[in-house]
Amino acid sequence: MKHLYETLHNPPILTFARIREGFFFWVKSAKDIPHICHHHMCMCNFHNGEGAQKLQEGLCEVTAETSQPVGFVQEKQIADHEKTLKVHKEGEPQKLPEMNGHTPVPHSYDYDLIVIGGGSGGLAAAKEAAKYEKKVMVLDFVTPTPLGNSWGLGGTCVNVGCIPKKLMHQAALLGQALQDSRKFGWQFTEEVTHNWMTMTESVQNYIGSLNWGYRVALREKKVTYENAYGEFVGPHTVKATNKRGVEKLYTAERFLIATGERPRYLGIPGDKEYCISSDDLFSLPYCPGKTLVVGASYVALECAGFLAGLGLDVTVMVRSILLRGFDQDIANKIGEYMEEHGISFIREFVPIKVEQIEEGTPGRLKVIAKSTKENQIIEGEYNTVLLAIGRDACTRKIGLDKVGVKINEKTGKIPVNDEEQTNVPYIYAVGDILQDKLELTPVAIQAGRLLVQRLYAGATTKCDYVNVPTTVFTPLEYGACGYSEETAVEKFGEENIEVYHSHFWPLEWTVPSRDNNKCYAKIICNIQDNERVIGFHVLGPNAGEVTQGFAAAIKCGLTKEQLDSTIGIHPVCAEVFTTLSVTKRSGENTLQAGC
Repeated sequence: MKHLYETLHNPPILTFARIREGFFFWVKSAKDIPHICHHHMCMCNFHNGEGAQKLQEGLCEVTAETSQPVGFVQEKQIADHEKTLKVHKEGEPQKLPEMNGHTPVPHSYDYDLIVIGGGSGGLAAAKEAAKYEKKVMVLDFVTPTPLGNSWGLGGTCVNVGCIPKKLMHQAALLGQALQDSRKFGWQFTEEVTHNWMTMTESVQNYIGSLNWGYRVALREKKVTYENAYGEFVGPHTVKATNKRGVEKLYTAERFLIATGERPRYLGIPGDKEYCISSDDLFSLPYCPGKTLVVGASYVALECAGFLAGLGLDVTVMVRSILLRGFDQDIANKIGEYMEEHGISFIREFVPIKVEQIEEGTPGRLKVIAKSTKENQIIEGEYNTVLLAIGRDACTRKIGLDKVGVKINEKTGKIPVNDEEQTNVPYIYAVGDILQDKLELTPVAIQAGRLLVQRLYAGATTKCDYVNVPTTVFTPLEYGACGYSEETAVEKFGEENIEVYHSHFWPLEWTVPSRDNNKCYAKIICNIQDNERVIGFHVLGPNAGEVTQGFAAAIKCGLTKEQLDSTIGIHPVCAEVFTTLSVTKRSGENTLQAGC
């Protein structure tokens, strides 16, 4: 042993050695153990050549081991080759002393947890960690849009997503309610118009109150918040850069990536110069006027829906299908309803150039588009072009390559295990940036809280990504939980599923005599599993409220028999699910004559 430590010059507290491609790697103190996997390339020359040979000879002399690595604490061997190699492969060599009955020397970090991203998932996790008296920091920075727009703490949902979208959807519904009210006896002689600026100001004032509330909540829970861009620069270390360019370095035992996504651009002439995205729309300081919405995502259809509901001329340009990933039977019904209510669709075309004809608020733009099926070019003039063609994960510019976190190179998404842990053990991720997971705010919040409870409270519950309910706030709202019909057929086989469905007419719509048999209910049942409900779909008013209740029942294993034995509430839309009797297989008529 003496020969070994003379070789190392100064007796270290802990030596962790391994051979790889002829090199030895070792650390002098326990605080360096977590870095071994990440620093080995920069250490590889330290004991190369003669030094490495002497170290190997010394290790063999005191351990009788012919293979490395082996572990030592205080000049005593604490682990043989097999145990040491095991913790190294698991990426947690810091566990080596503990698993062999030794007390590790603690590493001094600035924080227990640093969260990169101040959206719903990141904030939920940060506040949860603070409950367990952990030292927590949140780094959040909004890179301005090409048009220069940015926002406060809270992420996409609060600032440029769910919250303003639902409020503007409500504004459109109120316009329809005003029309309906005449049939219910309300009389008003003045022409009713909509004021865009009044609406956006009210919406932004509410969002501002939420931003402030989040900052107050973090302060009350003693969570450090910095409005700075966080990026990894080395193991357990991030660089935070504020809007003035001032840089600071912070270290943490663990990190949570919750950076979310941002809208994708087309990559054509004029897209970033003249087009807007959902990141710009909700705070747009003028009425957008005649609008072209490019895309067929739920964001595209929701925005097109409320803009048309506010009385604007709206066209949707669709490359292929509507609502990819959702039930296509329902998606097509949504498209038909929107067309019947004045929204134009240009199908199987994509823009190839956007030109400015006239400046203004709004100005005038010319859009040149090409057919996806044939060599056909069309042109159109609009005041505003809204791009909603998808979103990209914000993972490529946060230094993940410097710490070895793997991402899907095509999508930028981060693969994680069932505990939201990346391939780097001390780095976790939640939210829209996860590969093959649902991109929904409540999912990120749930995953973030449960992750922290497992890390700091000894909990074992994992986030359940199955049977998660969601709602698309198109003019005719769409609520869903479980499998789409296409996916159910693919997974279980057409012969093993039964689809029960029916149209219905909300009582509130009967007096104004509008939209009869446009609302639709459908459940998908697994015949081989006692007709358990594996898919729930509703198209109608308040679809989110309806779906939320049934989602709990589906989580509990709801069957068709249990639905049939449930007494409905009359007269409400959700009642239809207690009386479904017509199957798609039968081909019978599902149209309703009354409520």
